[in-house]
Amino acid sequence: MSKLKVAVVGCGSIAKHRHLIEYAAHPEVEITAVCDKVAERAKEIAEKYNVKAYTSYEELLATEEIDAVSVCTPNYLHAPVSIAALNAGCHVLCEKPMASSREEAEQMIKAAEKNNKKLMIAHNQRFVLSHVKARQLIESGEVGKIYSFRTTFGHGGPESWSADGKESWFFKKDQAFIGAMGDLGVHKADLLRFLLGEEFVEVASFVETSAKENTNVDDNAVFILKSESGVIGTLAASWAYNAGEDNSTIIYGEKAILRLEDDPNNSLVVQYTNGEVVRYELGKIQSNEEGGQKNTHVVENFVQSITEDTIPPISGEEGKKSLEIILAAIESNELKKITQVLA
Repeated sequence: MSKLKVAVVGCGSIAKHRHLIEYAAHPEVEITAVCDKVAERAKEIAEKYNVKAYTSYEELLATEEIDAVSVCTPNYLHAPVSIAALNAGCHVLCEKPMASSREEAEQMIKAAEKNNKKLMIAHNQRFVLSHVKARQLIESGEVGKIYSFRTTFGHGGPESWSADGKESWFFKKDQAFIGAMGDLGVHKADLLRFLLGEEFVEVASFVETSAKENTNVDDNAVFILKSESGVIGTLAASWAYNAGEDNSTIIYGEKAILRLEDDPNNSLVVQYTNGEVVRYELGKIQSNEEGGQKNTHVVENFVQSITEDTIPPISGEEGKKSLEIILAAIESNELKKITQVLA
C-alpha cells in the first residue's frame, strides 16, 4: 500500500511540536507540503522535512496531490480551511476548537459527509493513558455511581510557547474567537464527556479577562456543568497558573475517588471507600514543557481511521458536542443565567 500523502496548514507550535513530528514518525505517512501565511516560517519547516512550502492553502490544495490535511491554523480559519480541504477530496485532522460557531461546525460535518472523507478533531486528552484507564474503571462499574467531578487545565499562557509570543493570535478575538476556553477548556469538556460516557445538558459560567493585558479574550473561566443523569461538577480553564501547569481531573464516585494527573508520580490514583489505595504509573500527560512532547496518539488514530475506513475516534460530530458546551458557557456568562447545552 502506498503511503498517505499529507499536508500541514499552519506552521506554528502545535504543528512543529505535535503534528509534523508524529506524521514524520509514522511509517504509513509521507509529508508532502506545508503552508503558512508567514513565508519564512513555511520555508523553514519545508526545508526541515524536505517538502514544498506554500503561503496559500488554496494554492496548495489546487496544486498538490494529497490524501489528508492537518489544519493547525488560528481558530477562525479552522472551518474555512477544513471545508476547502474536504471539498478538494482530502481527509482532515483539525485542531480544537473545531470551529468558531455552531454553524461552521455543521458546515464542516456536512462537507465531510458530502465528500465521503474523514473529519477528526485533535482532542488528545482522550488518548492519555490515565484517562483511558479511568474510563475503563467507570464503565466496568468499579467506581459505582458517579456523583461529582472537578477538572482544571491551566498554565501561564500561550505567550511562552506560541510562535509569535505576546503578539500571538491567541490574544486576538477576531482570530481566536475565545481565549483559555478555546485553548484549554474545550479539551476538558471533551474529556469529561469521554470519561462519564454521557452528555451535559446545563452550564453556568463565570468568564473573565483578569490576568493578561492587551487582549480581548478570556484568560480565566470556571463552569458548573450538569450531565443528563444529574452528575454535577466544575471545569476551570486558565492562563493564570504562572507557577506551573495543572491538568488534573478528579472523579467522585460511590465506591471510589479517581485522581487523574493530580499526583506528580502516579498519573492515576484510585482511593476506594474501603480504604484501599491503588496507584498507577502510566506515564506523564502531554505538556508544552521541555521534554513534554511525546506521541499524543492523535495522528496514529487519524491515519488508522483512513487506512481501515473507520469512524475517527473524535469525529466532527464529537467535536461539535464538545464545542456546544463552550458555546453554552459563553451564553451563560453573557446572560448571567444557567444555559441549556444544545444537542
